[in-house]
Amino acid sequence: MEGTNPVNKKLAAALSGGAVLVLALSGCGGDDTSDKLNSWAKEVCDAVQPQAKKIEAANAAIQKETSDNSKPEDVQKTDAQAFQDMSAAYKAIGTAVRKAGAPDVEKGETKQKNAVKELDEISTAYAGLQKKVDDLDTEDQAKFADGLKDIAAELDELSRSGNDALKTLEEGDVGRAMAQQESCKSASAPASATKG
Repeated sequence: MEGTNPVNKKLAAALSGGAVLVLALSGCGGDDTSDKLNSWAKEVCDAVQPQAKKIEAANAAIQKETSDNSKPEDVQKTDAQAFQDMSAAYKAIGTAVRKAGAPDVEKGETKQKNAVKELDEISTAYAGLQKKVDDLDTEDQAKFADGLKDIAAELDELSRSGNDALKTLEEGDVGRAMAQQESCKSASAPASATKG
């Protein structure tokens, strides 16, 4: 019988893909952006940085709980808390992007609205995963492992879909303006480390 360990490793792997999603909030250098756009980028980056750290911490907690001797109850508790934190973090990022208003670029309003909608959907998806983890039966290890497998599959799906609008928001001048912000630089730096 497959224990919870290989499954939780799958969960951790799927999760690291999702964590990178928000950390995509950095661009490439370039300094030909307007003051208005730079102040928009600073507002968003400053709000994103603490949330990116929360997402990273949640990801790290799940990674840590993947050892062979983790009890289903511990895995459940850690995963549920991690999903709750991620849900809250994406919600907060969505709120930050909403509050910052539309960036001063062509179709800025549409890009902003789409990104906010996407962030809210991601937040809702993580809240759904939290509920699913909470509902798993920790008494029956086989059932628990199956349940985790389903959650890992959903998580994988979530990390694959979900960030088109964010990418669109960060194209061109917006990405360049964000790349200049200290807080976005430090928010995106660990992204490569989580891909392993």
